[in-house]
Parts: sequence; C-alpha cells; structure tokens
Amino acid sequence: MNIRSLTRGDGVVIGAAVLLFIASFLDTIDCSGALCGDVPNAWDNGSLLLGVYLAGIISAVLIVLSHLLPRPPKLLGIELGHFGIALAIFTAWSGLGAIFDPAGSFNGELDPDAGTGLILGFVAALVLAAGAVGGQLVPALKAPLLGAPRPAAPAPYGGQPQSGYGYPGAQQQPYGGQQPGQSQPSYGGQPAQPGPAAAPQPAPAADFAPFWFAVPVARPLYGEDGSPTPIAELAPGTWYLAVEQRGSGLIAQTQDGRRGVLQDTSGIQRG
Repeated sequence: MNIRSLTRGDGVVIGAAVLLFIASFLDTIDCSGALCGDVPNAWDNGSLLLGVYLAGIISAVLIVLSHLLPRPPKLLGIELGHFGIALAIFTAWSGLGAIFDPAGSFNGELDPDAGTGLILGFVAALVLAAGAVGGQLVPALKAPLLGAPRPAAPAPYGGQPQSGYGYPGAQQQPYGGQQPGQSQPSYGGQPAQPGPAAAPQPAPAADFAPFWFAVPVARPLYGEDGSPTPIAELAPGTWYLAVEQRGSGLIAQTQDGRRGVLQDTSGIQRG
C-alpha cells in the first residue's frame, strides 16, 4: 500500500466517516418530558444504523482501499471505488429520509424532531457524498493528500544526484569513462569516423536549470527518440529530476537512471 496515493478527496471521505461514527452514538430524536423515556441512538435502530451510518463508513473504506491497493479487487464486477461512490450517495439519500421521519418505528403518540445524531449524521453523509464524487471530478480534490517529501537542492547539471527513496539513481559512467556522444578511439589512437547523423531533436532551453518535481497523477514517460510507446510511468508521491526542457515537455530521469520525455507537465509540483 502506498499512502501517498491518497488524494484530498480521500481525506474528505475519511473525515466524513469519522464524523458518521461519532454521530451514531448521539440522540436520533429530540423530545422533552418523561414521555420520551430513554432517547435512542443509531445503535438502537437496525435499519438506521445499516442504511446510514455503517453504509457510509463502509463506502469510505471501499473508496480509500481503491486508491491504496495497487490492484483493487472488483465487487460484483464493479470497481471498488465506483461501488464506494454509489454507496456514499445512497448514504446521503437515506440520511435525508431519516431527517424527514426521525421517529421511524418509534412507538408512541409523540412526533419528535430530529436529534443531534440524525442532523450530524446527515451533514456527514452529504460531505461524504461530495468528497466521493468530487474526488473524481474536481482537480483540487484529485491532488495528493500528502505532498511528496521535499528533496535536497538539485545537483548541478551533469553532476551526480543524490540517491535514496524518491530520487533518481546516480548515473553510471560508461566503461573507460567514455561520455555519451563522444567518438570511440579506434586501434592506434585514431578517432573512429562518426556514424550517420541522428534525427534532429528540439534544442534544450539555454537558460534551463535542473530541478526536482513530482506529478499529481500517474503520467507516461516517452522515449527521447519520439517513440509513441511509453518507456516508464511517473508515479505521484515520488520526486524525479528534470534535466532539460524539450519544447513544451521535460526530459525527466527516473530512479533507475532512464531518461524520457514527459509531455504533460500540467500541475507538477516543483521541489
């Protein structure tokens, strides 16, 4: 499980589930006088408990698990997160019905108002549904809940970056110290003839300074040769090193030293 894959929408959902759990212990009706007797809470009403409070808590668990698990299982052929969203909407709908009929199956001639537990539970159910749906549609709620850890200052371009979690691995020098792009000396010390000219590539920006960055969502990294097939996928919650500006994209380096073009740079977080 990767906790850094949680979004702000997940944070709203988790907070609403905690509020639902607290509300389940509060009074569901508001009446005064001896005729009320013992005022019930959600745990005294099975249909209310299952239809509003526990349904909302279970929906939050399903939504969060769908983002924590690398391969979340499906429930009745439906993706775990989508099932949780549908259950969150059902929770809000059930909470609305409980507000209109707070007494439910309460025996007696009383017509009580909704208690603190119902009111707070309905508010929590609305927040839960909004967080579940908004987490799929609103860009602000799609952003990571926990920002990636701040990296150290980037090494000068051409130097060795730091290693460790979230940082690209150090570049290994080719055998004999030969740098990429240099001609290999032939036998006798004479330089070898250069091969055919490579396909022209956009020139990097002259004033570009390397920097660390993190992506808000998983994004593909394409080869520098322009191949349409991705060579890697950049994951949120991890820092990558941008080493060049290539048109509107960036040349990024992964933890294992691979380099490629990040075409979509919208919303990236600079280190």
